[in-house]
Amino acid sequence: MSIPNFVFDPERFMKSGAGGHGRHLGLIYSAHGPDWAEMAMPYDPRLIGDPESGVIASGPILSMMDMATSMSVWLKLNGFRAHATLDLRVDYLRPATPGKTVIGRGECYRITRSIAFVRGQAHDGDPADPLAHVAGTFMAPEGYF
Repeated sequence: MSIPNFVFDPERFMKSGAGGHGRHLGLIYSAHGPDWAEMAMPYDPRLIGDPESGVIASGPILSMMDMATSMSVWLKLNGFRAHATLDLRVDYLRPATPGKTVIGRGECYRITRSIAFVRGQAHDGDPADPLAHVAGTFMAPEGYF
């Protein structure tokens, strides 16, 4: 079965209100390249995990990184293809600074017939001082990309 290949535009995708969970988190498009996507998650008190410190919970950061790395797969494929997160490992290095926007950048560095390999990082203003690193894989549910 042939699947039509529609050129994927991450900026248009995010502006259209698509992205479900990402929309509820307030994720916004930031930048992209041929195999990477970057988005921002502005600070929002609804996302606080520790009310005493004001630190954003880890779940929204994980969701943002899942979206950024997923979009990097579509960019590398130059089209939208259904896929599922098979594994996404997150190494949290430090808490996000309260009040700051969190930036997430995902990169797809290899695609095989059925698996896409991704990596990325999240930071709150300085990429040299990341909040988290991620590494993962996405699987094509039909068995091919």
